[in-house]
Amino acid sequence: MDHKNPEFHLSLFGDYVLTFNKSTVLMLIVTAVVVFLIAFISTRSLKLKPTGMQNFMEWIMDFVKGIIKSNMDWKTGGQFHVLGITLLMFIAVANLLGLPFAITYDHYLWWKSPTADPTVTLTLAVMVTLLAHYYGIKAHGTGGYAKNTYLKPMWWMFPLKVIEEFANTLTLGLRLYGNIFAGEILIGLIATVAGASIWGWFGMVIPAIAWQGFSIFIGFIQAFIFTMLTMVYLAHKVSHDH
Repeated sequence: MDHKNPEFHLSLFGDYVLTFNKSTVLMLIVTAVVVFLIAFISTRSLKLKPTGMQNFMEWIMDFVKGIIKSNMDWKTGGQFHVLGITLLMFIAVANLLGLPFAITYDHYLWWKSPTADPTVTLTLAVMVTLLAHYYGIKAHGTGGYAKNTYLKPMWWMFPLKVIEEFANTLTLGLRLYGNIFAGEILIGLIATVAGASIWGWFGMVIPAIAWQGFSIFIGFIQAFIFTMLTMVYLAHKVSHDH
């Protein structure tokens, strides 16, 4: 539990310094590679009658398609199909990477779930918000989008609408971060308590397995919730009846 984050600093414009977490950068690269390999293996030899990994990928595609169609018509929402698949797979893999174990070397934590870092989850949330604004303007034009989003049903609700945008972005990112970070903390606590108990590591096996199973479930659920809310936000921006 007692560890530090490996960091490197990049100086810009004199005294302005950007700080990067090496562990987070490493785990994001690992997540991207894993997702790419899953997609590559699933689609490298497509068959008319899907089996194995192709069947798994087609299930994910149908699953995301169902999420989109539950929030908007397919003619409008079909353009977000690849986005939804990417978000679901990326976040699910990212959530699960740090669950089996954490790797600490020389008091620095190197292996963890990248979504246990609020910088990552809030960046994803901001990205979703910016995409929603972009597609909203693309669908309605700048004037129509501003009027429909911020001035309806009453013009004086503009400040509340702005606050709502910030609140949606904040809760979307922090919800994902809080659930994954808490899961990793509890796994660490179970290991610490087991190591200090008279039963030793043997006494940790059952609670650890039970919590791992629950954490895997939470990891998939949080990936689904993030993807679902992304489609909800996009639907509110691009649909003409919102």
